[in-house]
Amino acid sequence: MTDTEPTESEMTDTETNAAEATNTQTTPTSSETSATPILVSSLEESTGKTAITLALARIAQREGDSVGYMKPKGTRLESNVGKTLDEDPLLARELLDLEAEIHDLEPVVYSPTFVEQAIRGREDPDELRERVLEAYETLVEGHDRMFIEGGGEYEIGGIVSLTDVDIADLLDARVVLVAPHSISSDIDAVLAAAEDFGDRLVGVVFNDVADAAYDPLETDVVPFLEGRGVPVFGVVPSERTLSGVTVADLAEELGASMLVDEGQDAYVERFTVGAMGADSALRHFRRTKDAAVITGGDRAEIHTAALEAPGVRCLILTGGHRPSGAIIGQAAEKGVPILSVQTDTLTTVERAEDVVRSGRARDAETIDRMEELLTDHAAVDSILDDN
Repeated sequence: MTDTEPTESEMTDTETNAAEATNTQTTPTSSETSATPILVSSLEESTGKTAITLALARIAQREGDSVGYMKPKGTRLESNVGKTLDEDPLLARELLDLEAEIHDLEPVVYSPTFVEQAIRGREDPDELRERVLEAYETLVEGHDRMFIEGGGEYEIGGIVSLTDVDIADLLDARVVLVAPHSISSDIDAVLAAAEDFGDRLVGVVFNDVADAAYDPLETDVVPFLEGRGVPVFGVVPSERTLSGVTVADLAEELGASMLVDEGQDAYVERFTVGAMGADSALRHFRRTKDAAVITGGDRAEIHTAALEAPGVRCLILTGGHRPSGAIIGQAAEKGVPILSVQTDTLTTVERAEDVVRSGRARDAETIDRMEELLTDHAAVDSILDDN
């Protein structure tokens, strides 16, 4: 054997080291190969956060990426019982064709029951964080991108140290903040959130912006924010099909009987309760727009006032009372639907508001429309850019 020939032990060590290096290079973890996750958070509920999250995921999917989804805190519950599930992960699993388990998509069910248990010290924040992290590591496997949806307002979860700020830190996520805008003072909340998220905030998307607020937002507010170091990815205008529900859909969700069905394709975006006198009611109803009036079925003077207001889209009569034939005839003539429910007024208002809140991201058609709006009004490439 010459001096340049390696010994058997040297050959073995060399081959072993080469094999280890090869294994290290060819089997990287998913978290090392996937892009930084994007957490879509919001200043308040009902800002279109779910629709924007899923629209971004679908856009990335069409560009060839394998995408995953997660909503660490389930907040849009069907009831206040801890076993119920948030509807958003169910929709995401269907639209993104995911095979993930719901308990991973939504590891924490943030219900009133959960909050009560947390207050009593029966929920361990460290264990919950570990649960979220384990679910994330399961979901990210095999995906190029992960889209994480925040829970309601970004501050929700503080009782167990699981606000969106906490989750962004835990999962090392980039944050896109969805914000509403109607008046200039709304920007205070954006600046406060930007301070809370710090460098993790990559930009803001203003969504569901009314026509009257659109130009001032673009010409004054956006430059102001960017001058303060807060990038704005886009200003998405209000879209009726995303900001409300049809009277027909509302009736179905409430389990209401349709006493007058003319005009049931009209959109309802807000509710007003007819609990005042007739004169006050008429003045109030005339100032509203795209509204449903909820009142007792025996309040004939309120029914009449509502039917005289051009912004009222339907009447929802509570308590199972049937209005007079004259009211039904007047409603049919004006094309204003009348819905009748058995529940009391307070319960009906709560259920109706839940329906409108959930109406923004209810099906594939809704997400398709949001994709179009983001493509037209937001810098989607910048949102998805991992650099």
